Amino acid sequence: MAASFTLAAVAAAATAQPVAAASKKKTSTEATAGHGYVTASDGTQIFYKDWGPRDGQPIVFHHGWPLSSDDWDNQMLYFLGKGYRVIAHDRRGHGRSSQVNAGHDMDHYAADVAAVVDHLDLRNAIHVGHSTGGGEATRYTARHGKERVSKLVLIGAVTPIMVKTPANPGGLPVEVFDGSRMALAANRSQFYFDVASGPFYGFNRDGVKASDATIKNWWRQGMTGAANAHYLGIKAFSETDFTEDLKVIGVPTLVLHGDDDQVVPVAGSAPLSAKLLKNATLKIYKGLPHGMATTHADMINADILAFIQG
Repeated sequence: MAASFTLAAVAAAATAQPVAAASKKKTSTEATAGHGYVTASDGTQIFYKDWGPRDGQPIVFHHGWPLSSDDWDNQMLYFLGKGYRVIAHDRRGHGRSSQVNAGHDMDHYAADVAAVVDHLDLRNAIHVGHSTGGGEATRYTARHGKERVSKLVLIGAVTPIMVKTPANPGGLPVEVFDGSRMALAANRSQFYFDVASGPFYGFNRDGVKASDATIKNWWRQGMTGAANAHYLGIKAFSETDFTEDLKVIGVPTLVLHGDDDQVVPVAGSAPLSAKLLKNATLKIYKGLPHGMATTHADMINADILAFIQG
């Protein structure tokens, strides 16, 4: 896959950092610190990355389950090379953030994002969420993002709600998610390998060549997090109803989904979310999988950039 960013542009965005560190006087174009931790209201330590110039428009990335901010490497480098300030955090219990017992629900996830955004004083930001991160970005925008969010991008998002209920008869039976919980508890390592090597990236489809490096990177990110957080997170991403959140969001929103998404089936997600949003643009990609931001990064990055600049 050809890189969509130039190494020279990325290097230029990064070179200001040592100079900034040596100077006591901060300027509007000074590069950010690179990474850090924010303490949430309940004491949870949330890890974040923050790359690029402070006067660059912020793009905040929300990762999927059970991954970390590392899943956005391609997008962060791409948009860094375009002059944006790029930020991504590890959800509580994921990656480098605290492995806590409590708060593994969308309300806490969104509040943790708000803590990061407030700490960095991000305004006029674009928020990009994938899968579970799409739900997190939706709840954050609806409940915390007023006057801070300018645009929203949902990629393979779990919105409006995944599980089958009387109000959502087209959803997936709860037994599907019970099966995931059972597999995680029985052998998390094997379960994560099976997800990454199969439905997540569509590597189980005829004619699709699997990437061993991509599989291992997904597995690595998952195993870095906490089993309890991931177990409880299944309920958070499958049973949370985002209907009311979607209804109140007025910022331009780009809804992207692959029609061969085996993790979050398109029929019960993207078109329904787009109908609930006040200002949505819906794009369905023929034959693309749940993890299309990785397998088809060039295409997804270009479409996000066009939306941001449009």
